[in-house]
Parts: sequence; structure tokens; C-alpha cells
Amino acid sequence: MKILLTGGAGFIGSHTLIELTEAGHEAVVVDNLDNSSPISLKRVAKIIGKDVPFYKVDIRDREGLQKVFDEHKFDACIHFAGLKAVGESCAKPLEYYENNMNGTFVLVDVMRKNGCKNIIFSSSATVYGDPAIIPITEECPKGKCTNPYGQTKSMLEEVLMDIQKADNEWNIVLLRYFNPIGAHKSGTIGENPNGIPNNLMPYITQTAVGKRAELGVFGDDYDTHDGTGVRDYIHVVDLARAHVAALKAIVENKGIAIYNIGTGHGYSVLDVVKAFEKANGVPVPYSIKPRRPGDIATCYCNPAKAEAELGDTGRVLVRASGTENLLRVMVEGKKQEQIERLANEIADVVKVVMSTP
Repeated sequence: MKILLTGGAGFIGSHTLIELTEAGHEAVVVDNLDNSSPISLKRVAKIIGKDVPFYKVDIRDREGLQKVFDEHKFDACIHFAGLKAVGESCAKPLEYYENNMNGTFVLVDVMRKNGCKNIIFSSSATVYGDPAIIPITEECPKGKCTNPYGQTKSMLEEVLMDIQKADNEWNIVLLRYFNPIGAHKSGTIGENPNGIPNNLMPYITQTAVGKRAELGVFGDDYDTHDGTGVRDYIHVVDLARAHVAALKAIVENKGIAIYNIGTGHGYSVLDVVKAFEKANGVPVPYSIKPRRPGDIATCYCNPAKAEAELGDTGRVLVRASGTENLLRVMVEGKKQEQIERLANEIADVVKVVMSTP
């Protein structure tokens, strides 16, 4: 499939770009680079062995976006672009509503006019507000969002579902993911925002290297095992692979599909800090600050639905040898039967090709 990645130069977007390419899809990136860098795309190109089409376009720019569609015919869009810092959204609500809402309105309208009616939307666990049940399932009612960032995600979910109800040619996949963490195994890309970090790990790493004097931990009086907030931290590569897997819902024409993307386990801020210190042998000085507006005590999911409907079916990686006239084929899977099935399918294809005059 040919995929438009909005916000594709960012933390999650760049990792998803790698996974899409390795899964055999073609991607085109649109990003205004407000909180990302073109350097990440250059490093992705080294990892995947080829350049990726990139357009520096703000998705609120209708004419700029249309030019991208004039040059490419897309099968689907994975929509990451948007402002996404909880604390900052409380300080700048108007900017968040204007950017996130209007940007998505323009994007979806341009998609519709160009016959592309498949979208995977980067939503968030924040739509559950202070969740009614823990662990959170997709059946958990959406709550009153405690910050403008979460409000934009929740409202855009409703907008997208209304669009699909009015026009059943649309496939809308809402991925409510939890807290991304980690980086690609190459060590060349990760979370290194231009502005205010959106997630915990950049604050920890910046403190560890001395860029920040200390880590601010917002609140130690929550009803958790150590008083600090508990979250579901999912590795960004697993999150990226979830977006690739979610294309299955589009292929199957599910119409509207909603999935929690997380690990099903909760860890506190201090759990993560201590794990970092232990793994790296580097102290992370921190101080307790007042609770941050919009934060809740505990948030982690039950990912059973995503595992059941989008679960790992294995994948095939094809790479060209740098020194020989060969293609190297690698098969990955969690289960031996997955690996054997994929290997047999590849062998069958090779036999057919070899027997063709």
C-alpha cells in the first residue's frame, strides 16, 4: 500500500516509517518540522537503504497538501501530525484546538476530494479521562478529558466516526495508545524534540547528561504504590508495528475500528527513573513538584482486543546485500509455526518464479 504519513519526521512517525517500509509498503512523509527534524529522515534513509519522499507542509495548508496528492495516489493515511504535550495544552488551549482540529479537518477534506478514504488516527488514552475501570478496555466509557490535548483527540474521534457513518466508503481506525518510550535498535533515531518534550524519557535523558539540573516529578501524593503517576509504557517500535498491523482493519473494510495500544502493565515515574539509573549506572537527580494540571493517578490498558484482531502474524524482511548480487530474506515471528508458514510461502513463490520461462 502507498501510505501518507503526516508528522512522519517525528518520534513515532519516523519509527513507523521504518516498519512500513520493512513490511513492503511505500510511504510519503508530510511534516512542518515544528517539533521534529529532517535529520531523522536522513537517518531513517540509512536504516532502510533508500530516501523517502518528504514534503515540508503544514496540514492546515490546503494548497500545499493538495500538491502532495497531485503527485501521489494514496491508499491510506496514518495521521500523526499535531501538538501533543499535555501540560503545554493547558497553558495554550487555543493553539492546540486550532492546530489539531483545523489541521485534521483540512487533511480529511483533501483526502476525500482525492478519493482516499482510509485513515489510521493517532489517538490517545487521554480520551478516557480519569478512567472508570483499570485496566482500560475499549468498552471503557470515554470520560471528561482533563486537558485540551485530550479534548482534541476525543473530539476528533467523534468527527471521524461521524464522517464514516455518513459515508460508509470510509475506514476509520482509532489507535488509542498509551505512553511511547525507547528508540530504534540502531541508536540513530529516538525522541529528541525541538521544543518541550512530550514524554517522560527525554526529560530523564536530558537530566542524565546534564542538560537539565534535575527531573521534575509532578506529584508524589497519588493513590499509587509510591505516590507518583502510573502509566503504561510501550516501546516505540512495538507502537510503530501496531500501526502497520492496523492496516489489516482497512484491508478488511471494518468501517470503524478502535484499539488500545499498550502493554497491559503500569509503572510509576519513579519506577522508570530507577530502572534507567540501574541500566545505565547514571544518577538522575529529581525533585517533587506540585501536581501538573490535567494529570491523573493511574492509566494502563488491557490490549487483548488489539492482540486478537491485529495480532502478530509474522513478517518478512527483504534486504539487498551490500557486497553481493543477492537479496537476503529474513522471517520473523513470535511462534515457530508463524516462521515456518511464512518460510514455506516464500519457498513456493520462489519455485514458481524459477519455473517461469
